[in-house]
Amino acid sequence: MSSAPAASLREFSARACTVALLLGASLFFAVPSHAAARAECSSVPSKILGRSVPYCILLPPSYDADKSRRYPILYFLHGLHENAEILLNSGGWDLIQDLWNQHRIGEYLIVTPSADNSFYINSLNGRDDYQSFFIREFVPYIEHRYRARAERTQRGIGGVSMGGYGALRLAFLYPQLFVAVTAHSPALIDEPGAQLAPGVAAEVTQFVGTAFGSPFDAAYWRRESPFTIVKTRPRPAGLKIYFDCGMRDSFGFNRGAEKFHQLLDSHGVPNEFHLYPGSHDWAYFAQHMPASLEFQSRAFGLHP
Repeated sequence: MSSAPAASLREFSARACTVALLLGASLFFAVPSHAAARAECSSVPSKILGRSVPYCILLPPSYDADKSRRYPILYFLHGLHENAEILLNSGGWDLIQDLWNQHRIGEYLIVTPSADNSFYINSLNGRDDYQSFFIREFVPYIEHRYRARAERTQRGIGGVSMGGYGALRLAFLYPQLFVAVTAHSPALIDEPGAQLAPGVAAEVTQFVGTAFGSPFDAAYWRRESPFTIVKTRPRPAGLKIYFDCGMRDSFGFNRGAEKFHQLLDSHGVPNEFHLYPGSHDWAYFAQHMPASLEFQSRAFGLHP
């Protein structure tokens, strides 16, 4: 649901993209920086999905130098038609390094798994239980493989577009796992319509994939929706929530985001929400990503 990165962001990320190195059978990328931070890409074998799932992780400047230190961790979820390399290919890697070097955020791990067009849910047909994979396999694997502080107060989740939808869903479903959730332009739709004409259903399926059925099943969308989760579950005590959206969002997610903010307020769930000028693209995401990364840093207790 996010458009291709703007040309300026492609130029901004050129250094990160051109120094990526393929080492051996595993996909491993080392992106040198003036602060000794680096990125690593590999994959997680999944019994639940029956395949390996690629991921990329950004390791902060002190990670290799201080072998005894453990770090908070942010799970960053990509948008539709993107993949685990989203931060490397969009300019996000350089942006994050700048925030570390400027001491605007504390040091924490940032990991992105590939999710195809799963919307981070267990699919209606039962063949792609991505939510189960993420909670039962991916999080434990990453926190064992890397020196993460495997505790709720040191674990956050965030994302953009489809990934913002996924981050909000998972945070509200598993508030015992996450201290904070952040989302840019989350794919929030309050009511997709009880009935869809066959032609419209086919278009929606082509757009969102088959996670919600083929043809698209509006009832399943409603069941899995963050709106439904908020309405039917207890308030997530202690969960820190930040999300924003562009006023001219190409998919109308600004309307869904406003309604979600109103729903949270009506249920007494503290949240920070912003509508900003902008559309649904990486220019918008890059402009506001520092705010969400700083929000996560404060939630981890790394910055005031």
